[in-house]
Amino acid sequence: MTVPADPKKMISDLLGSQPLAVLATEKGGQPYASLVAFAATPDLHSLIFATSRSTRKFANMQSSPHGALLVDNRTNHISDFRDGLAVTAAGKVGEVEDDKKEEMAAIYLRKHPHLAWFLQSPNLALMSLQVSSYTLVSKFQCVVEMDVHD
Repeated sequence: MTVPADPKKMISDLLGSQPLAVLATEKGGQPYASLVAFAATPDLHSLIFATSRSTRKFANMQSSPHGALLVDNRTNHISDFRDGLAVTAAGKVGEVEDDKKEEMAAIYLRKHPHLAWFLQSPNLALMSLQVSSYTLVSKFQCVVEMDVHD
């Protein structure tokens, strides 16, 4: 299987084109998956999403800071096996620090202006996955690992 010529660009393009990701968290050894609207920082070091503090995913992230976001471009057609891309970003999840909230909220709202009302919620937590690595899967079985600092 041929390795993609520019995996970082493929990752960046995919993250920029897709509005939703699957967030994986865990608590007490029990995995949990949630659909979230997300945005990536330009350097790809952080993936930003928002959630209510009353959700199970928030409780899980408070209990264990390890998480992953899966982003893909599937169309639910047979061609996905040939043309589909999937990226898993792994790292530590935490609430965005106060001194970065305005900057991170602006990045999030550029991609999701329709969710401005959600960011105004008094129970909202703006979260960030500090990415340690990306795994890109293309052509169904071509896998490329990338450290975020590469």
